Amino acid sequence: MYLLELVGSDDDFAVAEARAAAAPAVERVAPGLAVAPSLDLDRASDLAFTRYASRLVGRTDASVESAAALLDAANVGIEGTVAVRAADVRGSAGVDTQRAERELGGVLTDRGFSVDLDDPDFVLRAAFSDDTCALGWLAVATDRDYDARKPTKRPFFQPGSMDPMLARGLVNLAGARDGTRLLDPMCGTGGVLIEAGLVGARPLGNDAQEKMVRGARENLAAYADDFAVWRGDATRLPLRDGAVDAAVFDAPYGRQSKIETHDLSDLVGGALTEVERVTEGRCVFVADRDWRDEARDAGWTVESRFVRRVHRSLDRHVLVLK
Repeated sequence: MYLLELVGSDDDFAVAEARAAAAPAVERVAPGLAVAPSLDLDRASDLAFTRYASRLVGRTDASVESAAALLDAANVGIEGTVAVRAADVRGSAGVDTQRAERELGGVLTDRGFSVDLDDPDFVLRAAFSDDTCALGWLAVATDRDYDARKPTKRPFFQPGSMDPMLARGLVNLAGARDGTRLLDPMCGTGGVLIEAGLVGARPLGNDAQEKMVRGARENLAAYADDFAVWRGDATRLPLRDGAVDAAVFDAPYGRQSKIETHDLSDLVGGALTEVERVTEGRCVFVADRDWRDEARDAGWTVESRFVRRVHRSLDRHVLVLK
């Protein structure tokens, strides 16, 4: 059994990403915490909205005394130096994390372990959330190098580019992994495609603007070796039926009502229909409004829907389609 410590304020979204990418049976157990009976450790390292994955020792109520009693009774089953890291998830438990680290470290030293705070062989994670405490031996600390890939640091930049952490979450939701072919039919500067390439997928991009095609190629060349980006109409893709394994795209928002020869509703409906034709697996579709009816008309089944706040006047609607 594994413990997952989630990132952000939308646990449902984080759980859905983990379930699609690394832990099919993961379930939320407290704010910011989830457990899974199995976990693909290699894929877990690519998760955006999970910060840590640990081999679960056990769960108890959110007090230092209960956590210490749980650890004292547990079959630890490791040899080597240890350290303890405690977290009060979202400040929901009101626990003194420094005291928790001292008390749990004391339990381990009483059992003969040596503490090494700088370079331990094993790290015990103690996650306190609401009325729950979960203990686990750290197995994966996920990649958090998103700042280095933020849009302003890429070779080609245009305002409105998607944050790389969200892009990573979306490609994971779509099922991108080693060997899959992932399409973004409105790829813009290539942010989604960069994250797809970094998890092992082959990025395929289409955009209506030649400037964006050139910029996406320039950006992808900095992060990936095997990719293809072309200029085209998202409603008439130059791909055979079932040519790709998954798709992710961020539709133009309402203020951009004209795109080439299409109005927005024709573009979105046509793109959803065309992507359904060329995609064998999931599509993750992002927009500033709810396009579920159009997705169903295009032949998709809506598996799940998330609404993510960007700022006071903008919400992102995320549809997971199959």
